[in-house]
Amino acid sequence: MDALGAPIPAQLTSHDPGPPRSLNWPVRVPHSLRFLQRVRTFSSQSIVLSSILFAAVFLALGTSAAQSPAQSNADKIAQVKKLYDSAQYTAVVQAVPESPDESATLELYRGLALAQLQRWDDAKKTFEIGLIRHPRDARLMTELGGVFYHQKNFAQAKHFLRRALAIAPTDAYSNNFLASIYFLEDNLEAALKYWNRADKPRLSDLAYSPQPSLDPLILDRAFEFSPGSVWTRSQFLATDARLRALDLFPLMHFDLQPQPDGSFDLVFRAPQRAPWTRNYLASAFALLRGLPFETVYPAFYNINGAGLNSVSLFRWDDQKRRISTELAAPLFANPAVRYRLYFDARDENWNVTDTLVPAAPANARFNLERLAAGAELRFIESGRWQWSMGGEYTDRLYRTLIGIPAQAAPFFTGGSSIALFSTVQRSLIRFPERRFTLDGAANGQVGTFFQNPLGRYARLQSSLNADWFPQAQGDDYHLQARFRAGGAFGQVPLDDLFILGFDRDTDLWMRGYPGLYHGQKGNAPLGRDYFLTNWDFDKIAYDDAFFTAAVGPFLDSGDAYGSSRYFGSRQWMWDSGFQTKIRVLGRAEIILGWAVTLRSARNSFFAAVSP
Repeated sequence: MDALGAPIPAQLTSHDPGPPRSLNWPVRVPHSLRFLQRVRTFSSQSIVLSSILFAAVFLALGTSAAQSPAQSNADKIAQVKKLYDSAQYTAVVQAVPESPDESATLELYRGLALAQLQRWDDAKKTFEIGLIRHPRDARLMTELGGVFYHQKNFAQAKHFLRRALAIAPTDAYSNNFLASIYFLEDNLEAALKYWNRADKPRLSDLAYSPQPSLDPLILDRAFEFSPGSVWTRSQFLATDARLRALDLFPLMHFDLQPQPDGSFDLVFRAPQRAPWTRNYLASAFALLRGLPFETVYPAFYNINGAGLNSVSLFRWDDQKRRISTELAAPLFANPAVRYRLYFDARDENWNVTDTLVPAAPANARFNLERLAAGAELRFIESGRWQWSMGGEYTDRLYRTLIGIPAQAAPFFTGGSSIALFSTVQRSLIRFPERRFTLDGAANGQVGTFFQNPLGRYARLQSSLNADWFPQAQGDDYHLQARFRAGGAFGQVPLDDLFILGFDRDTDLWMRGYPGLYHGQKGNAPLGRDYFLTNWDFDKIAYDDAFFTAAVGPFLDSGDAYGSSRYFGSRQWMWDSGFQTKIRVLGRAEIILGWAVTLRSARNSFFAAVSP
């Protein structure tokens, strides 16, 4: 039946599809059927309209629900900020209770308010929890660093400030804060690294304490900065390198004093090496520190105020007489360019009985007279690298050869030679935050001998030197590691071979292998090529105004070798031991130590003074 109760015609209920649509025959539709179709069409439209209306209401409600918390959070932040700005810190803490759903900004205000109330532990807890929820929020890291700073925990303060700067490296507040901590720890290089990011510090003037008695032009050129401009880390390093090259200030300290206009005065605090007339005690010790080794060190610094230094050595030991002297000064009053003239004369007795390979059946000894004179120019390009070049004339005479194999005669060829040499020094890694540096150096020498069978030759050496002070300030602990290697090319005489052992006339130390035998040289291994490592760890045991003593272990390892079958170490060498370094009046250093070879367990004692 239809919607009005009338019966539906039978043909409308059959499964007969009717005539094909392609024929387009007219079909008469009964009135009741047309009414039914209108009802169905209206019902379908109603359903569609209802669905659209329901979706619109759902979206509107969802949007309202999403906007409501955000709007509420923004209102809460504005309210809390208003309370904080009016110094109602207790109200801030009450308005932002501990909750896992708070935003990073509200966590920040809660922690700041607790810090203002001096509740440091609660503030630290708030910032730490906030970082767990928001691990990339640099603001929380910075303020947590501030809490540790107020608790005098500088290590943790620096840690979180560095983390914050890893996320926001240009943030001026964090950079200035971290730099200030490093400055308080007397780590000026690290402070400048971060201050420079914040366009600080600007220098207004330079002062000295005490005033050096040095040519004002040299002194002015040594300091690299412009009044009113930012003093950069590179300028500090260049200044430090030039002042050290003058060799007049053994202890240097740079101080920054703030001024009312926000700038700084740079104060250079450094006692100058005093002449005899000013400090008899220090001058006498510097002269006589080598008396146990029959040596004196006459030295005169800053002659005529021109930065000219004269340093000499005079040794009257019967087995190894030596006279050497050098003059060094800035060239044309420029501390970045330095010249050096030197002269060295030796008369030495050598005993190579245990050095020859294989060992000589009888005493193998000789006398060597050697004369050398040279000149060098040194250029300090920046605080990170410098280089030098020069030339040297040498003349040698081997006398009284006893027990030397005839086949080794070329090593004992006398005569004169001339050579050119050059050195490059480069700071490879500087990590001032950790007080770690790695420096590299390479030097080469080419020359010719004027006596057969010798001829042209070359020598090359390279080194890496690592320095680390583990503590944030001071030098109570100090670790040094040095790696060196070298080689000779062409025919060279014995005195141009590399010596690995303890000899006060060389710095290639293997401290367990004495270089002297009954006062005669030549007891340490020699070779055309070598590799050497030295590890030193020092701990200050005593420190006062007169002297400082540092003690610690060391480890040496190396090998001297070459194509010759007459010289070289028989096997890889190892030694270890303990030493004491005594620095007197902040200048000369005395080294006393005990060493043992790790292969043969041979003990030896050694002593030396700084040149």
